[in-house]
Amino acid sequence: MHRPFTLTALLAAAALALSACGSDSAVENADDPGPLTVGVSPLPHAEILQFVDDELAEEAGLDLELVEFTDYLQPNVALDDGSLDANYFQHAPYLAEQEAAAGYDFEAVTPVHLEPLGLYSATLGSVEEIPDGAQIAIPNDPTNGARALHLLAEQGLLTLADTDAASATVLDIEDNARDLQFVEIEAAQLPRSLPDVDAAVINGNYAIQADLSPATDALAAEAPEDNPYANLLVVRAGDESDPRIVQLAELLGSEEVAQFIEETYDGAVISARSA
Repeated sequence: MHRPFTLTALLAAAALALSACGSDSAVENADDPGPLTVGVSPLPHAEILQFVDDELAEEAGLDLELVEFTDYLQPNVALDDGSLDANYFQHAPYLAEQEAAAGYDFEAVTPVHLEPLGLYSATLGSVEEIPDGAQIAIPNDPTNGARALHLLAEQGLLTLADTDAASATVLDIEDNARDLQFVEIEAAQLPRSLPDVDAAVINGNYAIQADLSPATDALAAEAPEDNPYANLLVVRAGDESDPRIVQLAELLGSEEVAQFIEETYDGAVISARSA
């Protein structure tokens, strides 16, 4: 069972794995295992992998097949049952929570990008404008809910008990002097909730789909430095040495992918190379 990794630790582990495997020759010499099937969220994961498929994979001898999921549960179910070879949609704290809850035996191969969590509002222009008694929507899954509460605490909107950062819940709020009301909503539905609440904390991928940017639209957003929520390439334990996985990890960590992320998402998505 994994503990949440820091971005630095994951990058170091990925670098060691890549340097040890001789990935290019391994892919070329392996028996044809068919396409590498990877489960992804539509944005930005599918777009990033599509760039890899269009621009980098053929030259590297890698055949990719992308399968899109619109929720956070099914990609791990499909990876566990063998329908996928890998998935790319989740960060380390969520992975650890899912392994503990469902008994998965997965391995994080490499971090790829960070999507800063943001606080958004359809009616307010700053954190200071949030009124007493405001309704604030947050993700209803444990790890992203905790992440949202910490973002709100960093903005001085509440005080949390001294508890594990990845497990905080609304029950850990020690000081809610503003009498804020928290509405827990499935992460994919948070952008749609904006007209009905004063503000909402929205995951980066769902913000992008709703044409919201942490860089320009958020009242507040997570800082990328020392952020443990980098999105990962994940496989079943034991498959991390599959030459196709090693090759994909190398491509996802390339300068070409980092440049694509920077030019495409304007700060809404940050390459792990840059975080």
